[in-house]
Amino acid sequence: MLARVMRVQVTTAAPAATEADTLVIGVFEGDEVEYPALAALLDSGEAKRASGSLALAHDDGRRWLLAGLGKREDFTHESARVSAAKAAKRATELGGQHLCWVLPDGEGATIAGALVEGTILAAYRFDGYKEKSETDPPPKPLEELTLCAQADVTDAAERGRVAAEAANAARALQDTPANDMTPSDLAARAQQLAAEHETLTVAVEGREEIVARGMGAFAAVAQGSYQEPRLITLRYEPAEGAASGPVLGFVGKAVTFDSGGLSIKPADSMAEMKYDMSGGASVIEAIAAIAELQLPVRVIGVVGATENMPSGRSVRPGDIVKTLKGLTVEINNTDAEGRLVLADCIAYAIAEGAERIVDLATLTGACLVALGHTYAGLLSNDDDWCARVTAAAQATGELTWRLPLHAEYANLVNGGVGDLNNAPAGRLAGASTAAEFLHRFAGDTPWAHLDIAGTAWHLGREYAHTGGSGFGVRLLIELAAASGAAS
Repeated sequence: MLARVMRVQVTTAAPAATEADTLVIGVFEGDEVEYPALAALLDSGEAKRASGSLALAHDDGRRWLLAGLGKREDFTHESARVSAAKAAKRATELGGQHLCWVLPDGEGATIAGALVEGTILAAYRFDGYKEKSETDPPPKPLEELTLCAQADVTDAAERGRVAAEAANAARALQDTPANDMTPSDLAARAQQLAAEHETLTVAVEGREEIVARGMGAFAAVAQGSYQEPRLITLRYEPAEGAASGPVLGFVGKAVTFDSGGLSIKPADSMAEMKYDMSGGASVIEAIAAIAELQLPVRVIGVVGATENMPSGRSVRPGDIVKTLKGLTVEINNTDAEGRLVLADCIAYAIAEGAERIVDLATLTGACLVALGHTYAGLLSNDDDWCARVTAAAQATGELTWRLPLHAEYANLVNGGVGDLNNAPAGRLAGASTAAEFLHRFAGDTPWAHLDIAGTAWHLGREYAHTGGSGFGVRLLIELAAASGAAS
């Protein structure tokens, strides 16, 4: 079930010259408005300049929304996304089909891109499983967005469109129930995207190939389910000579349903475990967007897709498995399965040529407890690479907070009988110990781990309130763009 697509265009014409049925004018504190109908709202006190406020007027047969933007010095990319999301929702409630935003005076291309992102992200709906009501149909979605700007911001608007649509596509994958989003279904989506882009190729391997490669940790998680696991490898190679610099490796955890295995989860929260494939969904859609944007960087995407299910053939607590890197792992808890999948996938990405790694995973409840839904946990073995990931996070509003790695945490994942254990006793420093486990497989390769357990769904943002958030898609695109520009 794919997300809807919105047409986006840029014009230097006056807003009244567009064909939009709903026009949005943003106003900062201390600024005046040149449109009489909106100025009257401000004069009467019905409209406010405070950030987040909206007021409606009608003039010349069209709707005009006045969006308060607050203090100019406090206005950020994220402020623009939120304002755009609020305006888009109001326009939809009013029956709008074509929305026009006037880029605020003094603001440039990056704000234009953020307005596009906020509008498209807010337009996301996941309603394909609901019966359509003929007597009370839902509002029709926005079909078109026009940006009125004094300068040409077409490139920024296009990038915002591609990034937001990719995030919405990831949300659709996330929100699809596990019976319709198996590892094979996720692999099929990767194959579909690869078929759409000449610079993007995909290889999909099953259980026998995963075992034959020596990916014993990944195979152990997969062995309890009758659904076939899938190792999905995407490669983006721009035109010859178009890219230099290090090869980026994006690795995604894609447990399409996580029951916990024999260490089964509580029933109350298990329904949400369809979201345990969120990291993999974000990697797949981000790389496709990078290909669409033709960014000058090489990327390898590795997604380990499987279910984690209890059965007579499930991996057991106490079992010892051998990883692709040759390290053995004691399975203390079958619900600490994500790090097993990622361990083999990280090692595989490096073996395939990745020189900088970012992995995304809904990995630990500890990270959710520590950071809530505001930040993803960021842990890294390389300060420069970590700083680049952090900059991409700040630019996109997909915020990260660096958590520590430490030799004492690393000691906690040492095994007694095997080399490592997947779930240290006592549940101490859960996010950091999970990352230290992965650190063993990244080795000295610059690596950043994003624990998105708190941000992958029910984000609570104006443009992504409930359901899948697509977290990480825009961050990875920004990171790739910055890496390409730096090279």
